[in-house]
Amino acid sequence: MKKIALLIILALTVNCITATAQTKKKKGMKKVLFVVTSHNKLGNTGEKTGFWTEELAAPYYALTDQGVEIDIATPLGGQPPIDPKSEDPSAATEDTKRYDNDKVLLEKLKNTKKLSAINQADYDAVFYPGGHGPLWDLAEDATSAALIEAFYTNNKPVSFVCHAPGALKNVKINGEFLVKGKKVTGFSNTEEEAVGLTKIVPFLLEDVLQENGATYSKVSDWQPYAVEDGLLITGQNPASSKLVAEKLLHQLNSK
Repeated sequence: MKKIALLIILALTVNCITATAQTKKKKGMKKVLFVVTSHNKLGNTGEKTGFWTEELAAPYYALTDQGVEIDIATPLGGQPPIDPKSEDPSAATEDTKRYDNDKVLLEKLKNTKKLSAINQADYDAVFYPGGHGPLWDLAEDATSAALIEAFYTNNKPVSFVCHAPGALKNVKINGEFLVKGKKVTGFSNTEEEAVGLTKIVPFLLEDVLQENGATYSKVSDWQPYAVEDGLLITGQNPASSKLVAEKLLHQLNSK
């Protein structure tokens, strides 16, 4: 009987230690907010737009595979629109193929949180995937601008890829554009020209970033390129998505 009692006590002790360790691990987990566009109209073309699948999938897996927890929010909540061109087989990557079969992520996308209900205090960083959609809604969204400002002023990384730096268009810190004097990148004028949308988009990202005082740089069209300036991380195009995530992960692990 004594041996049985001893074994029970030992088992309970092990369970207690394991539970405590798991709780500590959970408390130490980093949490990142993904902010995705709700806009689905490509200007007056009659075509659809939205977020670019690779720009969500690649960073999502780069972060979650390292134990980062991710929530997704949109201006309208619910399912965000997907740019149909990003679902074309020619645009497929290993990450987008994984995304296509990821029931957990697809369900999470169907039920995105409303941006207005988000509190930056609940997260360690924010990431904005691109696609042309953000140029119409997130670029002019006051809630999004206030959220970016809140993350930044609370010493938390703010990261963007491709067209998503358009969300920085109206973001100011102490009356000055956040990007003023900062090194940044984003979808280039030559890339916009290559996809034939220079006259369709509401503004050219490269131009607006420079007009707001940023030091903009780029590499050859469609090549991976990301720039880090303090808490601000930006990537040039879809191929840069994972680079942005890697820089973001490094910052998260350094805190």
